Amino acid sequence: MLDVVIAGGGYVGLAVAVAIKQAAPHMQVEIVEAAPQDVWKKDMRASAIISAATRMLDVFGIWSEIEPEAEPIRKMIVTDSKTTDPVRPVFLTFDGEVEEGRPFAHMIPNVAIVGALRGLCDRLGITIRHGLTVSGFVTGAQSTSISLSDGNVLEARLLIACDGVRSSLRDMAGIKTVRWDYDQSGIVTTVEHERPHNGVAEEHFLPSGPFAVLPLKGNRSSLVWTERRADADKLVASDDFLFDEELERRFGHKLGSVRAVGPRRAFPLGLTLARAFVAPRFALAGDAAHGIHPISGQGLNLGYKDVAALAETIVEADRLGLDIGSLNVLERYQAWRRFDTLRMGITTDVLNRLFSNDSTPIRVVRDLGLGLVDRLPALKSYFIDQAAGLAGESSPKLLAGQPL
Repeated sequence: MLDVVIAGGGYVGLAVAVAIKQAAPHMQVEIVEAAPQDVWKKDMRASAIISAATRMLDVFGIWSEIEPEAEPIRKMIVTDSKTTDPVRPVFLTFDGEVEEGRPFAHMIPNVAIVGALRGLCDRLGITIRHGLTVSGFVTGAQSTSISLSDGNVLEARLLIACDGVRSSLRDMAGIKTVRWDYDQSGIVTTVEHERPHNGVAEEHFLPSGPFAVLPLKGNRSSLVWTERRADADKLVASDDFLFDEELERRFGHKLGSVRAVGPRRAFPLGLTLARAFVAPRFALAGDAAHGIHPISGQGLNLGYKDVAALAETIVEADRLGLDIGSLNVLERYQAWRRFDTLRMGITTDVLNRLFSNDSTPIRVVRDLGLGLVDRLPALKSYFIDQAAGLAGESSPKLLAGQPL
């Protein structure tokens, strides 16, 4: 019988498998991944990884492998304007370091993260079953019987669902969600510009939603461009000339001429929060537990916080001789993560509603608020520590750079 089966082989699924297996080598861990074996190599996107998450990757022993591909975010600039405004005043700036030599976040190509985690899975002896899904499961007193789409059945003490925001396993477990739609889509692509970005990230709050420019290696940046859904679909379907013209209107000329050089895709945006993170012999992690607006860049990092908390809960329970699939054990993980997730979901929802509009009175108030924060160093320091995942005394060990 297996100890843990993880449904989903993305960043979160791979990381939780590695965290458990590295700390408890005797435990049998397998991953069931719906995508074919090498499809991850085609992912041209990049992700913002906070300082706490890089500490966890360092504990895994793979940060030195990933770091050469990572671009540190040395500074963050926030502006609030319309696309027609001739000048975009800067209302808020954040220095990028949380401590000497450690930026609060890095931009990293997805293939670098996934490749390093997959390589570590191979070295640790973690089996990844590609091209399969979990078609159902039956929870018993001592184990869960997990049916796969190829007809095989696995027995495990615990099933972890990391199968995305539209998690079918969450539905199978009978876990309800709080969910609403923003009628927005996030356009994701890579752009190339004439002049260097110097590690500066920018978030422009525009009437249709935030327009985030995040630095990559060389004269390139990753773009997360929020638009109303119908407009986003038209932009993604438009020819290169029209797309680049609309891109330049929003991007501005600070870095010279700019053009999209990567594939562009639009992802529908909404808020999804699971009402529970656990059930007997079952746990949710990553987007299966929470899907939030990208306005704060914290979606993936919430998943890494789940990884650290869930792995620590499981490993410590196993060392104490407890049943890792029991509800009493799993409720520690739920208590650890649910409040933080709810807080971040509410925060991103409020920010999106506050900034994704063209109301002049609201704009005046929010700009005054941004200016006030910019003049209070202690408050800015608190926000940057929150963004880096370093705030709070009860953080999981892996996020503090400590092995389990």
